[in-house]
Amino acid sequence: MMERIQVSNVKINPIQISQVIKIMAGWIDEKSLGNYVVIANAYDFALCLRDEKIREASNSSSLTVPDGFSLLLLARLYGYSLKKRVYGPQLMEEALEVFQNKEYSHFFYGSTDKILDKLEENVKKKYPKARIAGRFSPPFRQLTNDEESRIIEMINSSNADVLWVGLGCPKQQLWMFEHKDKIKVPVMIGVGAAFDFLAGIKPQAPKWMQNSGLEWLFRLVSEPKRLWKRYLLANTVFLGVFIREFFRIKIVKKRG
Repeated sequence: MMERIQVSNVKINPIQISQVIKIMAGWIDEKSLGNYVVIANAYDFALCLRDEKIREASNSSSLTVPDGFSLLLLARLYGYSLKKRVYGPQLMEEALEVFQNKEYSHFFYGSTDKILDKLEENVKKKYPKARIAGRFSPPFRQLTNDEESRIIEMINSSNADVLWVGLGCPKQQLWMFEHKDKIKVPVMIGVGAAFDFLAGIKPQAPKWMQNSGLEWLFRLVSEPKRLWKRYLLANTVFLGVFIREFFRIKIVKKRG
């Protein structure tokens, strides 16, 4: 069984990108269906604490991995010597690189047609052997039952090996959880803004900011109106949990 940390009834699998890609390849080779990966940061963690349905979707995943630097620190607090976070866009790029040599195919679900056009164009340029089985931009509203059925059929008939879901948090977690028994694809993985970054629509933070846990500041400056409440909630909630866990572990070690 995959190692996991359980903090405030929220699970985290303390692994790295190379391990995630290896596990994904195993699911594909075994033709195992119903697997999905949640890439979590402090905001996802805070939402899980507040909303039982989101927590269930995250905890029911095949993997919930630490994207945010804050969850990386939490894993280290628990004794896991993780060097880097599982950064969604980086995971997507590395998987595209590795999987093009295995002839696995990809389906992109989410975002807008404009962004999907640029995403597909850039993927074909950078990974010329990558197989794209399909793509679809769902309407920004509640789907009808007929639309839902057609989308499921479209994805299933594509015979994709990996379904990349770019619906944003928490919508993508809930969507994967609700569709895990309907979508006949070995791997679903929610990558949020990775579609925007890989399409070149939005700028990514410099590497030094990504590696030092300051990407959130770069994104906040880039989109202050949209993100300030998210980061205020996430950072406040996570700081409280981290301080509690720090002293709890310290007390346990002292007693031991």
